[in-house]
Amino acid sequence: RTEKIRQFLARYNSPIEPNAADFVAAADEYGLDHRMVVAIAMKESTLCKVIPNNSYNCWGFGVYGGKVTRFADFKEGIYTVTKALAIRYKGHGLITPEQIMTMYTPSSDGSWARDVRLVMNQLE
Repeated sequence: RTEKIRQFLARYNSPIEPNAADFVAAADEYGLDHRMVVAIAMKESTLCKVIPNNSYNCWGFGVYGGKVTRFADFKEGIYTVTKALAIRYKGHGLITPEQIMTMYTPSSDGSWARDVRLVMNQLE
């Protein structure tokens, strides 16, 4: 799983490639699909290429209006977002991209979930 994620991140020249193992470890720790946080990073920031300055926030997590949630590094971001998805979303029965979208980005016309699902399928 880690190698598949690493290769995917490398294919897109993602700055988060060295953290491939963190995606799997965090997902295993919090009981989430190991592909989900990678897929959200692709949708929200093209795998961390377009993020708020000095934020390490590849997920659009806590970014709205003038507010930007910042992390110390990519690893902290991976673990924080994974934990939040496990508690706030999975804990309320929201597991699939379509279900998560209703809370994560409720104004989406469905494209958010389709794009996240597409990346998850590529990582199978």
